[in-house]
Formats: sequence, C-alpha cells, structure tokens
Amino acid sequence: MKILVIGSGGREHALVWKIRQSSKVSDIYCAPGNAGIADLAQCVAIDVTDIEALTAFAEEHAIDLTVVGPEASLTAGVVDAFEQKGMRIFGPNRAAAALEGSKAFSKEFLKKYRIPTADFKIFGEAKKAKKYIEKCGAPIVVKADGLAAGKGVIVAATIDQAKEAVDLIMKQKKFGSAGSKVVVEQCLVGEEASFIAFTDGKTVVPLPTSQDHKAVFDDDQGPNTGGMGAYSPAPVVTDEISRFVMEEVMLPTVRGMAAEGRFYKGMLYAGLMIDDGRVNVLEFNCRFGDPEAQPLLMRLKTDIIDIFEATIDGRLEQFQLEIDPRPTVCVVMASGGYPGSYETGKQIRGLKAVPDSPEVTVFHAGTKRNKGRLVTAGGRVLGVTAIGESLDAARDCAYRAVAKISWAGCHYRSDIGNKAIQRRSDAGSQPVVGILMGSDSDLPVMRAAADIFASMQVPCEMTVASAHRTPELVMEYTRSAPERGIKIIIAGAGMAAHLAGVIASHTDLPVIGVPLDASPLGGMDALLATVQMPPGVPVATMGIGKAGAKNAAVLACRILALEDQQIAQKLRDFRAKMVAEVHEKARALKG
Repeated sequence: MKILVIGSGGREHALVWKIRQSSKVSDIYCAPGNAGIADLAQCVAIDVTDIEALTAFAEEHAIDLTVVGPEASLTAGVVDAFEQKGMRIFGPNRAAAALEGSKAFSKEFLKKYRIPTADFKIFGEAKKAKKYIEKCGAPIVVKADGLAAGKGVIVAATIDQAKEAVDLIMKQKKFGSAGSKVVVEQCLVGEEASFIAFTDGKTVVPLPTSQDHKAVFDDDQGPNTGGMGAYSPAPVVTDEISRFVMEEVMLPTVRGMAAEGRFYKGMLYAGLMIDDGRVNVLEFNCRFGDPEAQPLLMRLKTDIIDIFEATIDGRLEQFQLEIDPRPTVCVVMASGGYPGSYETGKQIRGLKAVPDSPEVTVFHAGTKRNKGRLVTAGGRVLGVTAIGESLDAARDCAYRAVAKISWAGCHYRSDIGNKAIQRRSDAGSQPVVGILMGSDSDLPVMRAAADIFASMQVPCEMTVASAHRTPELVMEYTRSAPERGIKIIIAGAGMAAHLAGVIASHTDLPVIGVPLDASPLGGMDALLATVQMPPGVPVATMGIGKAGAKNAAVLACRILALEDQQIAQKLRDFRAKMVAEVHEKARALKG
C-alpha cells in the first residue's frame, strides 16, 4: 500500500513510525513532514491546508490511504475533498471536526446531550464578556472559539487577568480569526487526563489512558502550550472512571453527532478534568493528541493500518486492540521562549549519542536540515519517548536520553510523570505478588508474568534467590513477605527446581511454581521436581516456560479477584479479548 500522512509535527512522526511497522505498506509520503520523518518517508512540500494540492498529489501517486494528523487540515475539509474523489482517508469530515474547530459548538453540544462539563457562556462582544466575568468573579477560564494550536485557553486567577484575556483574544487578535468569539467558563479543579479512541461512527475502541502536560514549566506553572510531555497509562483514570467516560461521554458523543447529521469517523479525544472521582469534559479534539500520540503509539501492538481500514469501513466492532502493558513517557524539548516568541535555526547536538534501541525513540516535531546540519524549526522541537517495565524506568530512560541532546536555549519540563508517581505513592501501591527466580537468566521468561500483572494493574516485585546458593535469602524473603503485604508468591526455577517447594514449606501464603527449561531434558526435570511436593506442602504447578509464567500470573489474579472486583473485571476483559482474537483468526482464515 501507498500511504500519505498529512502533517509535520511529533504526532505525524509517530504515525509514520508506526505505519512503517506494517507489512502491508510499501511507500510512505508525508506532507510536508520534517527532518526526522524524512528518514522514514518521502517528504513533499505541500501545506497541510492546501486541499487542492493534497488531493492532486494523492491522485497522481495512486495513494491507497491518507492519514490526517493536524486539526487544521480536518477543519479545512480535507476529508470531504478526498471522499468526493473516491479516495480513502482517515479522519472526520469538516462537519464532524467542528467538535474541535469551534469551542462554542462543542460546549453547546455537551450541554444539549447532557455530557458533564463546566458551566459557560459564549460571547461575540468583548464588553458583554467582561460584564459576565465581573458577575462571576475569578478564577475563571477564557477560551478562543477557534483553533489556536493548544494555546487559546487562558486560566485567569483574577478578574483583571480575565478581562485582559478577552482583549488579547478579541481585540488584539492574538489567535487570529479563532478569536471572533470567546467562551467564558467555570474554572474546574482536579487533575487532567486524555481519553483517546478510534470510532467508526458506531463503535468506540479506546486507546490506553494518557496524561498531557500543558503548562510550560514544572508543577504546571506558566502559560499553556501545545503540550510539554505525556505519559501512559494515567492512573488518575481508574477502571470505574474509564467505564463512566465510555458510557457517559464517548458513546453519547458519537450518537449525538450522528443525530446532528455529523456522522463521526476517526480519532475522538476527550480532554477530562477529574476531581475526587467526578469527571467533566474540558474539550474535544478530533485527532491524535500531540504529544500523547508518541507514548500511545509506542504501546500499540496492533497493526495500525488494519485499524485505519476498519474505521473507514465501519468494522471496528471486530477489533480489540493489543497493547504493550509497559508504561511510556514522552518529554518534549522546546525552543527558548516557547510558547511565546522564539528563534529557530539552532543546531541540534547529541542525537547520535542516544542509543538506538526499542526502549527509546526521538520523535521530531520542529526540525529541518540546513546545509547538512539538523536545526530547530519550531517551538516544540523533539519528543523523547521511552518505554520501561515501570513508569519510573520509562521516565528515567527518557530523561537519560534528553540529557544527551542540546541546542542554544532549549528547555523542557523535568517533572513529566510525577503526578502518576505521586498518586501511586499516596495510594500506598505496594506489591501484592512476589516473583522469585533462581537466576537472572530466568528473567526473560518470568517477565511474562510481570507483563500480565502490569496489564491487570496488580503491583508485583521481582527478585533473584536460589534455594541452593542463597538459602538464607530465600528464608528471609519468605518470612518477611506477609509483613510487606505480599499475598502470593510465584517461584520460577529449572533443573532440580527446589525453590517453590522450599518457599511453600516455610509460608502459609499460596505458592505457584513455574518450571523452567534449563537442562537437556527440556524442563521436564523441573516440572517433575516442582509438582512432587509432600502432603501438606502444596505448590500450584504450571506448565514449562513463558506459557507457565503467564498462567501463574493469571491464577494469582484469580485468587486476588476473590476480594477485588476491579481485578475480577480485568479478568473478564482478558477472557473476552482472547475470545475476540480466536474469532479474528477464524475470519482471517476464511479470507
């Protein structure tokens, strides 16, 4: 397939990067692209709102599928133009994109369909807006009606600041035609999160949760930007909140848009404010978030071309996304002065020092080549994105890479992910499952258990302890486990495989044994050693290797689910996913 991606930012680099992983793709073009995208696709010098040139290029090059990145293209009607010519394109049409293109339309829509949001008023005259502000008091929020690259929202701490915001938007035209109207709304408190999903107009398939960092400085200080970093998952969005958002926000929105004659296909992004379990919609976006796309696409394992095609064809009910359970973190490196005025053309150094590995990817947002040198070409320049076994590990990996990169005046936030780490600390998220292995060479197998626990949001810990070489360590771990909150122990060992039996003989906690293939006998020796426990010393024995490690984790979750309904629900979702995968494979065989 020949693919055209429209856009030039970090979101589009991430899209191209993910599309390149599909075996269905032969050629990728990006209009206009950037220096990083040029390493993966052929960049073409067409502006994202030049609809005529974009459609002509797609026709001339026989493009099979076009993917729209930025909101400006959507509100300009690029989807309408492509569809009129019978070309396949992913994204909502102009009528549907009004959900992002006009904050006034969006707020009226939310009110009409009783979707929770802040109280508001819409004004076309600055004088009336200011009188309303005087009546309401501060803090209060003033928003430009139209598109403003994520910067058209001003949270005013005082009445004077709010009035100044009205003048900035409506009189000084800071955001151009976006400021023909303003929305003045109640200032909500809480923690923000992003809920992003694919929809074909009937079915909504959510991506994992994520959280953007809008303010330019640490601790959410300073003016709003297009986003200074993001991470996934966002623990503020609990399973209960996720179900609420699906039932009370996402599905009503898709159905309401259809009722309005604005049938919606593409990405639907709800920006949420969450306060003590209460949810309000701050805004809608009609495309992947930026920088949320970077960490989300790094976690997505399903072929993205299949998702795009199913969305266009109205087949999303057949889909269940495959997601890497490991957390991801994206740190945005920006030009000095951003989101205000800034200089470009600064040489970027240190990119070659970032290790080329599956754990970290540097997505380009505002870069170009100038006489062979890589230089800055925008406010947000790079999105350094990493994946790790834990949020801490992903965050540390991202910041280690950030430390190697520099240019004159570059700046970035140093606290991306801190809210999640603090929330985990506040919740006392101590491990409830202990995973022991006889050797660190067993880690690749036993990590399969840890991955299951990560997907179920069950905290676990992993360590090495040998029943033969470090028996004292095994005894100390087993003795202290109940005091530290451990409820189940999983032990993986090969050959004689005494580890599980020794642990079981010294604790009343459930012990699950995973025999490992560590000898010429293919793990059969470990299986027999693990299963043959004397009466009164039970060990639940799994199969050999990774499959056994996964089943050990699932069994542990089933034990925990007897007292935890959230884990019970995740197990039901897990079972449903397995059923869906079998059906999908059966359909694929039928052709």
